[in-house]
Amino acid sequence: MALPRSPYATAHQALALVLLLLLCLGVGWLGSTVTGPAVATWYPTLTLPDWRPPNIAFPIVWTLLYVLMALGAWLVWRRVPLAEARGALLLFLLQLAANLAWSFLFFGQQSPLLGLIDIAVLVVLIVLMLVAFRRIDRLAAAINLPYLAWGSFATLLNAWIYVEN
Repeated sequence: MALPRSPYATAHQALALVLLLLLCLGVGWLGSTVTGPAVATWYPTLTLPDWRPPNIAFPIVWTLLYVLMALGAWLVWRRVPLAEARGALLLFLLQLAANLAWSFLFFGQQSPLLGLIDIAVLVVLIVLMLVAFRRIDRLAAAINLPYLAWGSFATLLNAWIYVEN
């Protein structure tokens, strides 16, 4: 028979989830501070593919993906001792940094080339994170598969924009 969890353990886990959500959504918000103005001014001047999603889709999809990233990291964090989760969580933080950098490179610097270089690194980091997550918690990896799919799609979109502009 399992012992009941203490209220402290439950509160500690809830706090960790809230902090991870704030971190991921904060990264999204920070990126939007440079993305939003550029989407209104610079981005429409580019030659864009007909197959790109409408602009309104991006904040909706990214918000969902940031929530899934946070949830995945939380599942990993709570599954094993921190010493065992450290590598996976480091990859989580690295991909999050590369994710944020993309907004500043592509939109802030208005550089599809720098964005493409960054997003290629980002997709590799996402794959590495998923592999590390899977070793610890399969659900944590599975819920981030849409992130890999979207990141791969965004890489194709970024590459197309770079080539055509």
